[in-house]
Amino acid sequence: MENYILRLEKITKEYGGVRALEDVSLQFEKGKIHSIVGENGAGKSTFIKIITGAHKQTSGKLIYKGKEITNNSPSSSMKNGIGCVYQELNVIPHLTISENIFYGYEKKQGLFLDKNSMKKKSQEILRELGVNLDVNKLVKDIGIGNQQIVEISKSLIRNVEVLILDEPTASLTKKEIENLFFILHKLKDNGVTIIYISHRLDEVLQISDTISVFRDGQLIVNEKNENMNQNTIIKHMVGRDLNITKYSKDYSSEEVVLKVHNISSEYVKNISFELKRGEILGVAGLVASGRTELANAIFGVDKVTEGEIYIENKKVKINCPSDAIKHGLGFITEDRKDTGLMLEMNITDNASISSLDNLTKGLFIDKQNQKSKVEEILSTMKLKYSSLKEHVNNLSGGNQQKVVIGKWLLTNSDIIIFDEPTRGIDVSAKEEVYKIIENLAQNKKSIIMISSEVEEIFRMSNRILVMSNGRLVSEYKNGDVSSQQIFKDSASLLRERDYEE
Repeated sequence: MENYILRLEKITKEYGGVRALEDVSLQFEKGKIHSIVGENGAGKSTFIKIITGAHKQTSGKLIYKGKEITNNSPSSSMKNGIGCVYQELNVIPHLTISENIFYGYEKKQGLFLDKNSMKKKSQEILRELGVNLDVNKLVKDIGIGNQQIVEISKSLIRNVEVLILDEPTASLTKKEIENLFFILHKLKDNGVTIIYISHRLDEVLQISDTISVFRDGQLIVNEKNENMNQNTIIKHMVGRDLNITKYSKDYSSEEVVLKVHNISSEYVKNISFELKRGEILGVAGLVASGRTELANAIFGVDKVTEGEIYIENKKVKINCPSDAIKHGLGFITEDRKDTGLMLEMNITDNASISSLDNLTKGLFIDKQNQKSKVEEILSTMKLKYSSLKEHVNNLSGGNQQKVVIGKWLLTNSDIIIFDEPTRGIDVSAKEEVYKIIENLAQNKKSIIMISSEVEEIFRMSNRILVMSNGRLVSEYKNGDVSSQQIFKDSASLLRERDYEE
């Protein structure tokens, strides 16, 4: 057992009678990369929170470096050398790189901060990771990939021996992923144990020494990488063979429900396209291509400075999201936790927040009607929950995404924008979201689907728009274009520094 830096024995965790983990025993070898995979709701997040001390197990033992930890907490976990980089990064945008790295762990010289020492040490750590960054730069100016490196550096300042990474590549480009993997291998070579959580099975197989699969709160399999492949992992994750349909059917008519004519904002320029009733229109492009910014302009999040928007042949003025909602638009945003949900509120309040005008009786909300409507919408999406009063913060990523979708279905929106609809959710939850989108199209709702996954765009879209640097550069009917062509188009206007094949 001396090779194992961390062991969890017979861990069980219950929330109000719901068992999130059941009798899980797992050990982590020093200086190895150990991946944990599973569907949303499988228990991965709960398991990680027990390791970091964010949650206390109902029963079972946590043994670190041969000693049982009885009073674990996030602060004691960090002091013990266990660090965690979550999917939602915990950086402070308006502080510099060095200030972020040392935040809460500042060095002092007398009564004052020793800024020079912190800058020097920050530069040393970044150099050890093979990264060339100016530590004086504000974190808001360095991009998501580099912000993640700053988070890793924060852990290294605290002499981390176990580093947990939760969906680390969800927002990264191909080049940034390669850089991250290079860094993780360097950490591994230096004896750091990596616990890697991801839904991207190709990456898990590429980087892991050991792979553990969770399902329904139980450890299903724990195997060396060489004994696993994507098919076996998926089968262990879902407990069945998935019936994956290659393409969405085309339910579109010739009726144009949305016409965007030469619109510009601070971030996009001269965009024109049409959306037909029942159509799924894919929007592809690399990170920073302007895809989300296009959605923001249409939905009134960003001000349209030029051009016109027509809904069902009528010119409309959308100055804010409430205007968009009144005109029958819905928007499932890219970051469900930041802009899609109110995490400390319950399922009912989250699902009905955009429909309160239709759920009031006089001056008050009709609670019975509200509950009935929410139950009806969420039942169609097979949401897993113990009570409608449950906080959405306690739901898995896939179930949180269903609450966001349900919110807009409750408004009866005719045009729905999905921005990265399957980001950070597992393969089975993806299938459920795809089915929801296809059912909406079948029921003559019109969909704009933004995705950084080209396979997803090909699978779901009837037509495909490609963006680059805030401009619409090409349009294709699905089946008439290759992934190589989409990449070529999306890179066509990028600056030299941005991306390379």
